[in-house]
Amino acid sequence: MILEEKKLKEIKNRVQQYIQEGIIKTKNPKEHADFFLRNAEDSLNSALCLYDISTNKEFQEHVGYPNLRGFLWVINASYYSMFYNVRAMLEHEGIKIQSDLSIHARTFDALVYFFYLTGKLKKILFEHYSQAQEEASELLGQQKADELVQEYFFEKGKRATFTYQTGEHAMQSKAKTSIDRAVKFNRELRRMINEK
Repeated sequence: MILEEKKLKEIKNRVQQYIQEGIIKTKNPKEHADFFLRNAEDSLNSALCLYDISTNKEFQEHVGYPNLRGFLWVINASYYSMFYNVRAMLEHEGIKIQSDLSIHARTFDALVYFFYLTGKLKKILFEHYSQAQEEASELLGQQKADELVQEYFFEKGKRATFTYQTGEHAMQSKAKTSIDRAVKFNRELRRMINEK
């Protein structure tokens, strides 16, 4: 299991507190799922497009962006595709998160509470989401999300090496992994939503 029992218990307690405080509301109308699904699709298409452009030197020259290396933003857009899919799945279940602060952390907690602990979400999909969140957080300096996920997944040495010493080839490889992960995640979550 990816998360230790102690961490799962902490998440469970936090979500139960969020529900009591009205930060997370259940049994709501399913009104925004389509909005989040569109955002997920747009984010995934942006990641795919930027990856294709970043790996095609001839096209870069043609459109006037020589040496474009958008792999950092491929990783970010891939993560956001997954994030929006989770939001869509929560909305589809009538679960709303009322938060301007820590929305990524609270969405992660809700994913764990409502879908991972209940067995509705396969372990592999949860791992894909967790890794994507870590990489996007790490690369883009989203410290709040980084603090949450950092404890769980990558040892400091690997993260430091990735953040400060990553070459273009390694960044491209990470970007490709992010896209592949987001495509699978997108496909599975949409299937889960459509089955209901």
